Amino acid sequence: MAVYFYQDTWAFEQIAKISPSHHIDVGSHHKFVAFLSKIFPVTMVDIRPLSLALASLQFKQGAILQLPFEDSSVESLSSLCVVEHIGLGRYGDELDALGSEKAVSELCRVLRPNGHLYISVPVNDVNKIFFNAHRAFEEKYFEQLLSSCEIIDRKYISGDNLLPEKPNGYSIALYHAVKA
Repeated sequence: MAVYFYQDTWAFEQIAKISPSHHIDVGSHHKFVAFLSKIFPVTMVDIRPLSLALASLQFKQGAILQLPFEDSSVESLSSLCVVEHIGLGRYGDELDALGSEKAVSELCRVLRPNGHLYISVPVNDVNKIFFNAHRAFEEKYFEQLLSSCEIIDRKYISGDNLLPEKPNGYSIALYHAVKA
């Protein structure tokens, strides 16, 4: 699937450029996290238990709405194709109309000043819910959720293409942001 192929390689490259002393991932695809753990210490946080183990990967069971980290403590943080699902009940979470907004707020809470956030979400021309699947965000609305951060890189996945500019309609947006 083009989305995982492009978003995971994009995020991997962005994180490698920064070369963090420790990286935290919240809910992203386990293959992305496993490969990343081979070059940096990585802690994976997910509500679903990790059934396989790697010596290079630490796992913490936890929820994106209550991350197990202190305020302003995380140097490098990713959450790829996750926040758009929060609050829809698809993964056993409670229904919450503002679940995605709360998830972004929680990611920003734990990110330290000058910390790096790598996040991907569906974007569309308007905010939209695809029932029991995910949300898509109007881009300016989503950028307001990241207002405590400066977006320093962005790309878009549309069909089988990785693009530097947002196309009209639905796509997946990839953001590298740094907390002010």
